[in-house]
Amino acid sequence: MPDTIRFDNKVAIVTGAGGGLGREYALELARRGAKVVVNDLGGDRTGTGASDAAQKVVAEIEAMGGEAIANGASVTEYDQMVAMVAQAKEKWGGVHILINNAGVLRDKTFTKMEPTDFEFVVKVHLIGSAYATKAVWDLMREQNYGRILMTASSTGLFGNFGQANYGAAKLGLAGLTKTLYLEGAKNNIKVNTIAPVAGTRMTEDLFPEQAFKAFSPNKVVPAALYLVSEDAPTNQIVGAGAGVFQASYVTLTPGKLLTGDDLSPEGVAAHWAEITDRTGEIVPDSGAGQSMLIGAKLQGK
Repeated sequence: MPDTIRFDNKVAIVTGAGGGLGREYALELARRGAKVVVNDLGGDRTGTGASDAAQKVVAEIEAMGGEAIANGASVTEYDQMVAMVAQAKEKWGGVHILINNAGVLRDKTFTKMEPTDFEFVVKVHLIGSAYATKAVWDLMREQNYGRILMTASSTGLFGNFGQANYGAAKLGLAGLTKTLYLEGAKNNIKVNTIAPVAGTRMTEDLFPEQAFKAFSPNKVVPAALYLVSEDAPTNQIVGAGAGVFQASYVTLTPGKLLTGDDLSPEGVAAHWAEITDRTGEIVPDSGAGQSMLIGAKLQGK
């Protein structure tokens, strides 16, 4: 086994940490030495209402001898995210870890979904994660150290009936990771994506009772904490649920060069099997990979 992963002298912010996955992340980070900002607006899974959930998690951390502060800022308000980061820096000197976990659900089929419900879910998950990340980004660059975790979903990666808003936001987060890992590399900022499957208040109506217990949130924690550790990889999409851990990839087939009469809709149809043949597919390190593969085709390689 490798050395024990610790977070001594590290400051972590976990959004949506008043319950479910966020609470488990915050508690385990604290057990392993981190000082934790427990952020939670306190609303229900649709984003309405309020509670003192964050303060209860802080009390749990303090009872085990850890250090934590509660923060009730909304991820949808950029100024509040900036203030949250400033609060952490003033108290503990910096922020080294950000886990973007806050989320809401407003599930409906697309035909029944109001535009406001689409916009709100995208704002909480995608824009909210971008706001929190932007608020801490320059500080992490100055520190020459940062670990950021985005929370995607199998819905975003593969689709799910009745969750168009949620899926759009979650795949957007995987895309955000793929650019930020490039921009953060020179300053030792590693950015990853987790796609958890867990029984929480957001999913309690979706799981049978036995499955709900099998998919307890604590079984996702090992992947999340590894992905924000000092020796973490970067630009990874990791699935986690019920103790099973998976890697997901965005791949690109070698493709087919079409010329002459084949350079037409009919030609694409005729060569569809070759275009979609996954033999020799690659996982590009950046968007430039697609252009490079096209260039190779043009050169007859």
